[in-house]
Amino acid sequence: MLILGFISLLARVVLFIIGLLPFFSTFIIMKKAALLLTLCFSVYSYGQNLPKGFVYLSNIDTSIQSELRYISDNNFIGKPIEGYIHKTVIVSKPTAVALKRVQEKLAPFNLSLKIFDAYRPQQAVNHFVLWAKVLNDTLMKQQYYPNVAKTHLFSLGYIASKSGHTRGSTVDLTLIDVATGKELDMGSPYDYFGEESHPLQKNLSTIQRANRLLLRTLMISNGFKPYKNEWWHFTLKNEPFPKTYFNFPVK
Repeated sequence: MLILGFISLLARVVLFIIGLLPFFSTFIIMKKAALLLTLCFSVYSYGQNLPKGFVYLSNIDTSIQSELRYISDNNFIGKPIEGYIHKTVIVSKPTAVALKRVQEKLAPFNLSLKIFDAYRPQQAVNHFVLWAKVLNDTLMKQQYYPNVAKTHLFSLGYIASKSGHTRGSTVDLTLIDVATGKELDMGSPYDYFGEESHPLQKNLSTIQRANRLLLRTLMISNGFKPYKNEWWHFTLKNEPFPKTYFNFPVK
């Protein structure tokens, strides 16, 4: 859909240029064409002017992989979440720089970070809250919270009205084997609500425990702090916006 829109925009630019032919010299037309095409590519590449202090992760490191779950149906609600428009990872600049350091340490071992979620607009958090209050909407229960009653999602801390992600310096991520593209076995899937996802959970195999420890150690040693209930969740210790919750879209 995004590519079709871009092609449509280019077509309009070409038609506009043709319309100028009777009035301007070839040189002037070429200059205008170059300027308009530059603007088109700029819009296509960057999507929006981010607030000061935020960056697209791909502008800092192009090798970090991503699978943004909340723009798809593959999440605990079962449909795309409000505020997620394009498949692009946005974070605060210090977070991006720290993630790049982690990625550089993984590269010699043919491993990579894979981002599930990063900056999350407040409208997405509001979507989670509204969904949690509709108790008969349990479409994804068996996959994501089979052992947790939906009535307990707030009291157990799985859903809240505020999220660190909205401040721009929290990331949900895992490790993958670059050669195969497969995620390392962490003992529970991303966004699984349950004790199985606690980072130091005891009922893990040796490999699962080692994989969690590798991710945890790398993140902590590069300035992140872990979350006690989710092995995938890390927040930059010195986050630049510790008290600000943003609501611009992911695009």
